[in-house]
Amino acid sequence: MKRSLVLIAAAVLVAGCGGAGGSAQQEGTDGSPGQVTLEWWHLSTAEPLKSLWDQRAKEFMAQNPNVTIKATVLENDAYKAKLTTITQSGQAPDLFATWGGGVLQQQIEAGLVKDISTDVADVLPNFTPAALSAYQFDGKTYGLPTDIGVVGFWYNKELFQQAGITEPPATWSAFLEDVKKLKAAGITPIALAGKEKWPGHYYWAYLAMRIAGLDALKQAAVDNDFNRPDFVAAGQQLKALADLQPFQKGFLGAGYGTPDGQAATMGNGQAAMELMGQWAPATQADAGKGLGEDLGFFPFPAVEGGKGSAGDAFGGGGGLAVGTDAPPQAVEFVKYMTAMENHSKAVEAGGVLPVLKGEENAVEDPNLKQVATMLAGATGYQLYLDQAYPPAVGQQVNDSVAELIGGTKTPEEVAQDITEVAKSEG
Repeated sequence: MKRSLVLIAAAVLVAGCGGAGGSAQQEGTDGSPGQVTLEWWHLSTAEPLKSLWDQRAKEFMAQNPNVTIKATVLENDAYKAKLTTITQSGQAPDLFATWGGGVLQQQIEAGLVKDISTDVADVLPNFTPAALSAYQFDGKTYGLPTDIGVVGFWYNKELFQQAGITEPPATWSAFLEDVKKLKAAGITPIALAGKEKWPGHYYWAYLAMRIAGLDALKQAAVDNDFNRPDFVAAGQQLKALADLQPFQKGFLGAGYGTPDGQAATMGNGQAAMELMGQWAPATQADAGKGLGEDLGFFPFPAVEGGKGSAGDAFGGGGGLAVGTDAPPQAVEFVKYMTAMENHSKAVEAGGVLPVLKGEENAVEDPNLKQVATMLAGATGYQLYLDQAYPPAVGQQVNDSVAELIGGTKTPEEVAQDITEVAKSEG
């Protein structure tokens, strides 16, 4: 998605300074490469990626004795806050995880991210176009992907059976009926991390895609106008869900990956569903017990009468970007992380989905195979709204949708609030 971005004032002030990765490269007295320290930020706090990424760093350091990699690993919300400091301070790390899209583009325009097009030209043909798209702007490459996937419903087959639900719902009206059946059976229908807000925005985004259509959602980002009947209707359908009180007790204060959060509630069999990305099974098992063979997956349902295709997917992936002032070894590590012989190990472990051509056979988990198949057959694709849009707009989507779910904002107010921020940014 391409659009003109207006940088926040702080970013404009620091843009001329460029990034400051803090790494120093000094040549040894014998002409050998001097010691280099790479600062690496990422958010893979759960297994298997937590250990796999640590192992890749150790391997790279073993092969490059002059390189030390210092990793800073944070959970989602704390990581997003730390990324914000990049734009505000102009101090980019040498390597950092990114979702791409509008947030990365703003960092690029602030002069904080290195154009690595020439450095990675030899490996670009190895990646699938869909995986690369979020990190390329105006024909230039600013990062390499490590994961791609889609958001969908993960469900507990045993709890569905207890409620008399014989198959996953294909339509929104059937979904609402299944929520009622689960409640009638004394089962919490949905786990939600209300405190962290970003999981809630998935519902509004998908409903907007299904009702208004993917093109309308993208056009709204260009026009900075979400005050349209179809977007209000998306809010009305989300309100209809929220009015059923489908979420676990205390969901407004619940985190995502915490011991009492959304993933644990789902992984411990205390809720029947969660709307989440491809990493959900790993996080459920890390935060809770995990459901094993009782875990199933189904796409977000079609909305009757909607303009959007039921085959359109919403999601994103993860990638690695390089700070403007990072030494050459930073790019080499990015290429090392995404080389087939290394990246496929993460795919086999169920930590990520394929981003390289020919990796499909490495997907072993049946549910992740279903996600990969859904992704391969998607009729359209929309990046997470809180990454696709400029940061202030994405944050407003999260905030307004959280207020709608919490009952303090109307569907009309949600559309108006997002529009106001979008116009002020665009």
